[in-house]
Amino acid sequence: MQGMKRWLPFVKKEPTVAVVRLNGVISSGGLRGGGLNDAAIAPVLEKAFRRGKPAAVALIINSPGGSPAQSSLIAARIRRLADEKDVPVYAFVEDVAASGGYYLASAADEIWVDIHSIVGSIGVISASFGFTELIARHGIERRVHTAGESKSMMDPFQPEKPEDVARLKLIQEEVHRGFIDHVKSRREGKISDTTNLFDGTVWVGAQALETGLIDGVGHVVPKMKEIFGDKVRFANYGKRRSVFQRFGAQVVGEAVAGIEERAVWARFGL
Repeated sequence: MQGMKRWLPFVKKEPTVAVVRLNGVISSGGLRGGGLNDAAIAPVLEKAFRRGKPAAVALIINSPGGSPAQSSLIAARIRRLADEKDVPVYAFVEDVAASGGYYLASAADEIWVDIHSIVGSIGVISASFGFTELIARHGIERRVHTAGESKSMMDPFQPEKPEDVARLKLIQEEVHRGFIDHVKSRREGKISDTTNLFDGTVWVGAQALETGLIDGVGHVVPKMKEIFGDKVRFANYGKRRSVFQRFGAQVVGEAVAGIEERAVWARFGL
């Protein structure tokens, strides 16, 4: 009878909340492994917002960040769909929504966290290694030919140049400004004047409430029931895994990608 009710005309249906999981490091290679990028998550978001007239979309976020451009693309898609379909968006943070992960969370109308969630890290980071002494020790000669003096900027096989670092800083500052503008726009009237809000600091659980970066502590099911009633239904949407991923097959490149991903998570003690 309950199943038939949904198909009978003139009978009020229970509200449905579409649930989308945004999990992993954000990168242009997000189709590989468990990462996130706009191309991978686009069809999932499209279905979540368009199928069955949802009362809301809930984003389950667990990401230490990654690519600024991919973070911006995903966040813009979320806002575009939310405005087109007039659907409210709620973000629920699990372990971490830091850096690009917080960029995604702030695309929502409200952000809710667990008491142990880590949020913030509104900044830009670039990390690499230098191999000049290593290759010299093994008698390896580095040969680089460019057209354009900045073409080999930050080459890890050459000594670090002050002018390269200065250029990189300018790029980082521009990206940082875009990040700050996004957060200020999305959290307008909520964020505080905390001086270290945009310096890369992170907060745990309810600490973030004082800064205005979140709306409170709460979990997806009880919070959605509180807002939409006890009879609210949940429709889960997620990326389809490839045959290789389902059967645990790996390629050589995945080992390196896995090390890099673990390093990003490790910055937050995870």
